[in-house]
Parts: sequence; C-alpha cells; structure tokens
Amino acid sequence: MARAAGCGDGGGRHGDMERVYFRGMAQGQAEEEEVLTELVAGEPVTPQHVLRLNSYTNEYLCSPEDNIYNVSFSRFKIRDLDSGAVILDIKKHGPTEIQDVIELDTRRFIQYHFSPAFLALRAIGATLEFTVGSKALHHFRLIERHFFRNLLLKTFDFEIGFCIPHSRNTCEHIYCLPNIEPEIVEEMIASPFETRSDSFYFVNNKLIMHHKAEYSFSPRREGNPVNERGN
Repeated sequence: MARAAGCGDGGGRHGDMERVYFRGMAQGQAEEEEVLTELVAGEPVTPQHVLRLNSYTNEYLCSPEDNIYNVSFSRFKIRDLDSGAVILDIKKHGPTEIQDVIELDTRRFIQYHFSPAFLALRAIGATLEFTVGSKALHHFRLIERHFFRNLLLKTFDFEIGFCIPHSRNTCEHIYCLPNIEPEIVEEMIASPFETRSDSFYFVNNKLIMHHKAEYSFSPRREGNPVNERGN
C-alpha cells in the first residue's frame, strides 16, 4: 500500500480493479465560516452545509437508501504512524463479494473504546477497504467533524476521488491529531462517549452516507474495542 509522505500530503496510485490512494487535509475551527445551528427541511445537504454545522448532529442527514452506489465497507484499520502499531482492525463478517443491488447498511453508529494513551498520539493512519456497485463514483469525498460536547476539536476533509464500477478499493487517510488543552483531555477521559463525530460521504457533492461515532478514552476494559448498532 502507498503511504503518505507527511500529514496533509496527497497522492495516488491506480490499478485496473483496485485502487490504492490517499489525499487529505485538515481544517481547524479558525478556518470555518459562519456556523449553522440546523439545516432547512428539504434543502439538499452539501459539503458547505456540513462544514458550517456548529455541533454533532442529532439526526441522520440522509437515509440508507441514498447509498445508490452500494458503497460497502469491509475493513477499517487504525495504526499509529510513529510506531507502526495497529490500534484497531475491524473486518466485516460474511460475504464481501461486489453486489449490483443496493445494500442498506443499518450499522451507521459505532462506539469506540480507546485507552487514554490514544489522546497523546500525534498522527494516525486510518485504512478503509470498500467495494463499489455498478455505478462509478465521481468526486468521492469524506468530511469528518469531531466534537467534545459542543467544542469542535477538528474537521478532516478527504478527497478520495474516482472509483470505477464493480471495484474493490483501499485508501489510507492520514489524520494529524489536534493539540488539545490538558484540562480538556482530562475531561474527555472522565466523560466516556461525550466525544463524538459525524462522517459525511459525498459523491458529486451529494450526500450518500452519514455515519456517527462516539468515543471513550477511559482505561481500556476487557472485550471488544468497538460496539455497533443500528439506527
């Protein structure tokens, strides 16, 4: 797999049926425009809208049926870029063959259990493996908004690009983690699942998927480091 030369750098390498690529940039709160408190009902959700939201969303901004491209995630891996240690590696159970029919992913919410040491990391690589159905993806883009309570920690904006139909794809996003005040770090550790994120997936500036996550940084407990549940 190709890897980034540094945080925020972009590049790519293409194959016939499988793509390995990465491109990302991170935006801080100071770069944001005026914020929005809510969206107007019936108004199309654009990247500009989600970049201006001032808090974690209460509702999903699209339905599973909007994933008309049948983007299906089969693996998610997180590694520490400094040490190379794998922090998390989740693989989808069951068949992973490419489907022509729309697959309704109801597992749009996930809880992560990380140790307090996670908050001391400076950069991580997050690898996504996914398949695409019979429709090509043009300008595939991921925007993530991370909040602790109502405090915006950081926005990540990754341009994944073009994916051919009936393809298996792998991309690694490089996250330069924000510097957080020690007092806030202590509060985050003491407040499991009050750190949250929205992940918005766009094709041609149209929202096709919206996933949510909550994070615990309390001392690691025994068992599965992630919990998934439906809507």
